[in-house]
Amino acid sequence: MKKTATVKGINGTVVKAVGFSIMGEMVHIGEKKLLGEVVEISKYIIIQVFEDTTGLKEGDEIFGTGSPLSLTLGPGLMGGVFDGMGRNLKYRGEFLDVGIFKDITNKWKLDILVKEGDEILENTTVAVISETSLIKHYIMSPFSGKVSSINFQEEYDKSDTLLLLETKKSIREIKLQITWPVKIPRPTKNKEELKIPLITGQRVIDSLFPIALGGTAAIPGGFGTGKTMTMHQIAKYAHADILIYIGCGERGNEIKGILDDFEKLKDPKTNNSLMEKTIIIANTSNMPVSSREASIYTGVTIAEYYRDMGYNVVLIADSTSRFAEGLRELSGRLREMPAEEGYPAYLSARLANFYERAGFFKNLNGSYGSITIMGTVSPQGGDMNDTVTLNTKRYVRCFWELDRALAYSRHFPAINYLNSYSEYVEDFNEWYIKNSSSDFLKNREKLINILISQKKLEDIVKLIGEDVLHDSQKLVLIIGEIIKKGFLSQNALSKKDSYTSLEIQNKFVQIILYLYERASSLVDMYIPVSIMKKQGIFTKIMNMKESDYTYSIDLNYYFNDIDSFYNKLAQEYEQVWQ
Repeated sequence: MKKTATVKGINGTVVKAVGFSIMGEMVHIGEKKLLGEVVEISKYIIIQVFEDTTGLKEGDEIFGTGSPLSLTLGPGLMGGVFDGMGRNLKYRGEFLDVGIFKDITNKWKLDILVKEGDEILENTTVAVISETSLIKHYIMSPFSGKVSSINFQEEYDKSDTLLLLETKKSIREIKLQITWPVKIPRPTKNKEELKIPLITGQRVIDSLFPIALGGTAAIPGGFGTGKTMTMHQIAKYAHADILIYIGCGERGNEIKGILDDFEKLKDPKTNNSLMEKTIIIANTSNMPVSSREASIYTGVTIAEYYRDMGYNVVLIADSTSRFAEGLRELSGRLREMPAEEGYPAYLSARLANFYERAGFFKNLNGSYGSITIMGTVSPQGGDMNDTVTLNTKRYVRCFWELDRALAYSRHFPAINYLNSYSEYVEDFNEWYIKNSSSDFLKNREKLINILISQKKLEDIVKLIGEDVLHDSQKLVLIIGEIIKKGFLSQNALSKKDSYTSLEIQNKFVQIILYLYERASSLVDMYIPVSIMKKQGIFTKIMNMKESDYTYSIDLNYYFNDIDSFYNKLAQEYEQVWQ
């Protein structure tokens, strides 16, 4: 690095300088070598600094790196906890010292998969490392060429040269690590259509508002509605190979809680620690706001790196509202013209750049991988017309709105089943027919129609009471309550109820709809709903989730119970009518 500029003014984390630099260049400032990025070049060079600028003064030297804001990618990421710039936090206490960071050095044993003289293409796997018991780390060549020599060692660190590659232009060194600009998406061969759902084990999501493998979702909700808890549940149980959790501006105790939980939790498939397939970006609320933007790009760049290896990655950003607040504060310091609610005019573009990096891809090496992005939104006062919420809705196809009334009534996940939606549902029809149930979409529509009807009837009951309703309408109220409390609500602290497979979810739905069908037939026979309630079948189906259904549920057992309930009342009233 060489000196390129000199500090002329400091405004929080924004530095004004004179000298020479390149737009978007990563620079180091002052004696402590604070990390920054050039964001404007005019009369002065304007730099946003990703660290605390306390102690920086006019006249301090600025050193250019000649490259954009970049991240070092290689083995050692899995199971790690990093700050917004990708620096390891796990073994360095709660806070990092400012300035250039010296990484922790690990040694790796690997299996080399090529030999001298081999012709290889870009992104060809040349070696493999068992990074954890769950994840194999594939070392891929960033270039095409001929293997001219291999450096055989018993163990390697990330900076060691693995082999030399003869390309058309020069001899290239292939190491265990690469450096990539975080704001530039990694290349792929093709972006595929989204036809496969991501199973999360959360019934309200999988059965009503499913998300695609490689899809995007927003989770807006006011304070106390359970955004973080919902994200935790998805993180624990989503059918993905790798999880990346970005705590963007979150409270430090929440990040600590996540880390503690994940170290104790077991992966449902292998029973190994969940941290063996998890990477946490811990950008806490006390860190400089400029690093919030960096944390978003750091997380998605790591996701793309593992996607290139053929993994399905779930990336959770909690929360994008604090990311937007960071942009607003920096925009104010840069004296830019504010747009709606004081946010910068480019807020929408930044959100689009982030969510557009999701997808299901065919990689350059022929493998397939995906990145599913879910971002929480914290609208002020729970207002769903908040600027960040409205801009986010433009770029996501799943919208899981968290409802304060549901949360305060202890209904979790508190996803509003009337205001939420998924635009992926029809795209999954073929998958559901092959892998789940041919009636999945039809049954889903029936559930939603019952919930809509129940909501309308509840409004009537509030005005004039339930006595004026017809028995068929009273039945809708009961079945709607069973759907809400007995099916959509889940207890995250219960081993039985915390996760439900799609197969069991289908059976739950079939049982509820069968009960509705048989009870409707009894209503047609003029049998009062009040009589039906005394039989106990509604309570039994309501409490069905309390049974030990973790691995299986007997459809015939519940169908027989419902048939017995139906036959008993039908025979009794047949005798009365005779």
